[in-house]
Amino acid sequence: MRTLDTVVLEAPVFGGLDDRYATQLAGCARTSGWEPGETLFREGESADTFYVVRRGRVALELFLPNRGPLTIETIEPGEVVGWSWLFPPYRWHFDGRAVEPVRAVAVDGTCLRAKCDEDPALGYELMRRFSQVMLERLQATRMRLADLYGSPG
Repeated sequence: MRTLDTVVLEAPVFGGLDDRYATQLAGCARTSGWEPGETLFREGESADTFYVVRRGRVALELFLPNRGPLTIETIEPGEVVGWSWLFPPYRWHFDGRAVEPVRAVAVDGTCLRAKCDEDPALGYELMRRFSQVMLERLQATRMRLADLYGSPG
């Protein structure tokens, strides 16, 4: 039987994470699942969790008046959904919706922030890893915008 710390370490963002940090992370984790079309979170709601997608895909959506939801990114297996748990006021900035059946590890951000307060080295390690995720997502957004607006006509 696989433990949550083993499952969490399968996500590339946590690759090579020290075992003691993996254990602390797993202590705040549980398994979760959603069916296609179900909402994981909504913009403006409290962001007290992040997810490591194990199976399925999650659409990050922005609601546009007179247009409806617009998918701005799709999160694939092995990727992390959410970093708003790290930054006050801890609110989601997008909606998250299951595109297909999703199985994930849900990590309680409030629990993990408390552990980071107790162990600043853990906090630094997580901030370093989540900063890399944010950088990659911003670069991907930059490329999409360049594709959309970069060519004349």
